[in-house]
Amino acid sequence: MHSFLRIALAVTFLAFAGSAPALADSCSDLAKLSLPDTKITTAETVAAGKFQPPKAPGGLAPGVAPTSYDKMPAFCRVAATLTPTSDSDIKIEVWMPAEHWNGKFVGIGNGVWAGSISLSQMVDPLSRGYAVASTDTGHTGNGMDAGFVVGHPEKLVDFGYRAVHEMTVKAKALVKAYYSKGPELSFWTSCSTGGRQGLMEAYRFPEDYDGISAMAPANPMTNLMTQSIWTGYAAMKSPEHALSRTKLAAVHNRWIEACDDADGLKDGLVTAPDHCNFDPKVAECKGADGPDCLTAAQVETMRQVYGGVVDPQTGKTIFPGFEPGSENQVGILMSGPQPFPVATTYMADVVFKNPKWDFKTFDYHNDVEAARKAGADILDVPTDGLSKFFAAGHKLLLSHGWSDGLIPSMNTVNFYEAAKSHLNAKAAEDQLRLFMIPTMGHCGGGDAPTVFDPLMVVESWVETGKAPDRIVAHRPPNAPPMTRPLCPYPEIAKYTGKGATEDAANFVCGKAGS
Repeated sequence: MHSFLRIALAVTFLAFAGSAPALADSCSDLAKLSLPDTKITTAETVAAGKFQPPKAPGGLAPGVAPTSYDKMPAFCRVAATLTPTSDSDIKIEVWMPAEHWNGKFVGIGNGVWAGSISLSQMVDPLSRGYAVASTDTGHTGNGMDAGFVVGHPEKLVDFGYRAVHEMTVKAKALVKAYYSKGPELSFWTSCSTGGRQGLMEAYRFPEDYDGISAMAPANPMTNLMTQSIWTGYAAMKSPEHALSRTKLAAVHNRWIEACDDADGLKDGLVTAPDHCNFDPKVAECKGADGPDCLTAAQVETMRQVYGGVVDPQTGKTIFPGFEPGSENQVGILMSGPQPFPVATTYMADVVFKNPKWDFKTFDYHNDVEAARKAGADILDVPTDGLSKFFAAGHKLLLSHGWSDGLIPSMNTVNFYEAAKSHLNAKAAEDQLRLFMIPTMGHCGGGDAPTVFDPLMVVESWVETGKAPDRIVAHRPPNAPPMTRPLCPYPEIAKYTGKGATEDAANFVCGKAGS
């Protein structure tokens, strides 16, 4: 009788509001689970070091490095398709350690327009004992192209917010079925689109995650689309305004020369870029045009890139531009013949619904609001929308590279300042932090130490209740060793005047100029 009852429980429908799911005798038993709007397509134990990932349909997203899978531990792999609407086709994968589960769950996000599951980003959390999940957000294909939304409005909703929440709910149910208990704590950690997804979870589904790390969040996404078009147009409006990679590198070098000592230490690293007023005119050619200097038209281009989107009728700056220091990466948006396809396809397919739309026709007085309204309700997270997340005691770690050339770093600074203004003093002190990362580009890279563990930071914060007041970052293993502290914005790392400048122990966090 008991055996019969156990088998019956293993195939029953799960209810998510408090009732216990069926217990699974093994990973393969999870195939028998019946979850709402879910078809489990794979439930298998993968031996240590034996996982063979399928090829990502759109390739790796910007900022995502190739990953080795050969040192992964044994794990239970579950793949499923979720169909919350008749036009939904959300693929997810949930990985659970076969042994030594730490009792916690991690959600992993995507890059650009998604289109594939972020398998490479799931490896590290799994190897450290976490159950982990990711999704393709409801479509398969090239993450640089928004064409998947044409004729499929529900797929935009899936991408915007529904897929990640559905993945999270189903993943937690699978974790509970496999281990006989759900996760004690849940964390989100991702960059770019994944950063925006983390903010969206905090906004729409504040109970999904106890702590969220949102790095370089692509938010507000609709504004970012206009920012990308503007940046491309600045360099593509005429051949005279275009800049080669060599010229951009020359501007970058002049920026280092001008701003190196803004933090009080001349060491070849600009660690206080927001305390240096850099004008690209210092790189203007004194005589004939050459590879290491700018023409007057090219100076105008860089001023527009730094200055941000400007309404031509009012002269008012609408959205911030890219920070000086981003030159080596912002060239991706300026190398023509079209601006960043992530943005041009949004305009063509979502805003204007015209596959032949020409970016040079965009009207920065009349079209900006149209670009925002076309997707804001689905894609953007408002700065006053996180009250329930913070009321529940949850923690939000924001971070962004000062030299990001794909998402303007001031987008995140402005979001942080506005979100903070909606909190009381205690919540602002205990639950929200922003760390700006000197020299770092989009989601990584940079000459200064930029490597740190956001998951460890947010996990410690949630478990101890103590907000991080200093994060020690290091360079990647193949670079000359160096550590430096990352400081809560607006503080910067300041050299004490004693000891090696390669050692974070000889730096303190404080206000620039003090």
